[in-house]
Amino acid sequence: MNERSTDLLRFRPEIHKARVTPDMSSDEQFQNGTLRPIIKFQNPLLIAAFRNYVHKHKNFFYGLTLEKKLDYVEHAIQKDMKYRNSLKGMIIGQFTVEEYAIYIQNSSALNKRMMNMVIERLKDQVQLFELIPLV
Repeated sequence: MNERSTDLLRFRPEIHKARVTPDMSSDEQFQNGTLRPIIKFQNPLLIAAFRNYVHKHKNFFYGLTLEKKLDYVEHAIQKDMKYRNSLKGMIIGQFTVEEYAIYIQNSSALNKRMMNMVIERLKDQVQLFELIPLV
């Protein structure tokens, strides 16, 4: 492992509930061993990116009911390819070279898992998205 890989792995949070076992599928192992820690680590950036997305879309989000806000989060990530690709880049950029080699073997399924995890994480934190100025 090179210095970059060592540094990336050192900064990732440990998630005790995200176990990796041999009886799991390779996608599930990648999800629990790589994606979950990276998404948790990148959480402040993911929140800032969503706030920016809302701001660029005329703050329409802030006038919605809670249920509609949850739908908005999901729709933004699933339908806006530019935003979706930006989020993927924030996560993929944290992969080690070794993890990237695993990722490219099944990127389509892993992208789906990745975006579903980001959607759920943002929905779980929707209360953080009050009308506040961007920093």
